[in-house]
Amino acid sequence: MKIIRYFFEFIIIKFLFLIFKLIGYKRSSDLGEKIGKIFGPLFRNKKIILENLEFSNIEDNEYSRTKLIREMWGSYGRIFSEYPFIEKFKSGNLQDFIKINGQEILDEILETKKQVIFISGHFSNFELMAQQIEKKNIKLAAIYRPLNNFFLNKTMEEIRKKFICKNQIKKGLSGTREILKHLKDGCSIALMIDQRVTEGIKVNFFNRKAFTTTIPAQLIKKYKLNVVPVHIERQNKYYFNLSFHKPINFDPTDDVEKITIKLNRCLEDMILKNPSQWIWSHNRWK
Repeated sequence: MKIIRYFFEFIIIKFLFLIFKLIGYKRSSDLGEKIGKIFGPLFRNKKIILENLEFSNIEDNEYSRTKLIREMWGSYGRIFSEYPFIEKFKSGNLQDFIKINGQEILDEILETKKQVIFISGHFSNFELMAQQIEKKNIKLAAIYRPLNNFFLNKTMEEIRKKFICKNQIKKGLSGTREILKHLKDGCSIALMIDQRVTEGIKVNFFNRKAFTTTIPAQLIKKYKLNVVPVHIERQNKYYFNLSFHKPINFDPTDDVEKITIKLNRCLEDMILKNPSQWIWSHNRWK
């Protein structure tokens, strides 16, 4: 039964979080990498990941792709092991582990009180992106997908609201209404655009049609919001480069489909900077 499996997963993860806290950040991150490489392949079909890489022209042979997959699982594991330390990146002794590029873009948003859409994908430790934006005193609401494991989801929601971004919006129809509410309250919106959706449109993503969310495009058209791409990359195991790029310019005549295609191209460029730090295990082109 799912409920029993979810409960045991929850207990194991809570136990591991306790171990991580006891051994410290760097040792935990290294241990998490090992856990990810060992257990990650048990949860996802390697065939799907290899196909995703092949169709996207990432690496040119199966050996190189297999190596990249192993690095991807290691990255997954590091992210998992870093959750118990997430608050320390905001106000503790890990603040200096993040280098911010494009600080002037955040300064301008704060000074002008302009609302923007921050777009990104599940790169490296993606949780740090919304956290660091809110840390700069920018009013923010972040969209997230609840975990299937409802025991664990409660814990993760508490971590996110307390240490990452207090305004959390659940993905879905009710989430769309929440987005509008937060926009009226003066918030900018943080949105991951790399996951498969069922309510979007099919446009090219790495030269293959993939269902893609149109929420950013609709907000751009309706509210004339600027779009700021955000990318985070792990450096030397424990450190991060967090980059805020110049806003993307859209022509007023661009329709929702054209805007969505441009956003996918932007996402592709960010993925290609370090393919092993993106999550290739999603069945993105299903």
